[in-house]
This record gives sequence, C-alpha cells and structure tokens, in this order.
Amino acid sequence: MGHARNFRDFSVWQEAVSYCTTIYQLCGSLPWFEKKGLGDQLQRAAVSIPSNIAEGAGRSTEADFAHFLDQALGSAYEVETQLLIARNVNYLSEELYLELHLQIVNIERQLFGLIRSVRQS
Repeated sequence: MGHARNFRDFSVWQEAVSYCTTIYQLCGSLPWFEKKGLGDQLQRAAVSIPSNIAEGAGRSTEADFAHFLDQALGSAYEVETQLLIARNVNYLSEELYLELHLQIVNIERQLFGLIRSVRQS
C-alpha cells in the first residue's frame, strides 16, 4: 500500500501548471482557424500533464502512481511534438519555440526521474 501524497508538493506539478497556463495564453494568439485544430490539441496535451500527476498522486499504489506519471510524460512528448509543428508552420517564433521547448524538456526530465524513483520504491 502506498503512502499519502500531496500532488501540490511536487515541483514538477507546479512547473507543469505554470507551463500549461503559458500554453493556454499562447493558443489564444493562434490564427482563428487553428484555435480548433492545433490549439485545442496543444491545450489538451498540456493540461493533461499536471492533471495526470495530480490524479496519480491520489492513487494508493506506487504502480498506479507510476502509470499516471507515464501518461503525463506521454502528454509532455505530445506537447513537444505539437510545438515543433507550430514552429514549422510559423505560428511560433524561433525564440519562443526554443524557450517553450527548453521548459517542456525540463518537465520531461523531472517526470522521468520521478517515474524511476517511484518504480524503485
């Protein structure tokens, strides 16, 4: 049986919430015809990261927690992919893309480390 976890205590959750907020603001500036396409997809993937961390933290076993962290990591990879596409079609400047890319890669690294730690306990 796992122990009680407070998802708010995980720095990766805090960063993912902040990152998701940035993504929502960015999507508001996309061309109107993309708000329902790439914008919706990007927002869904971004919000899934902190949401899965929070949901997993509430699960009773380490295996369940790790499963939700895996889902969060998969969503982070989706965001990374979608940002690259947004940059390739000139919805993002190179500078903004690089900044957002560095942030999502940092979140991925933290998730990977947390997953490894949870699976080893």
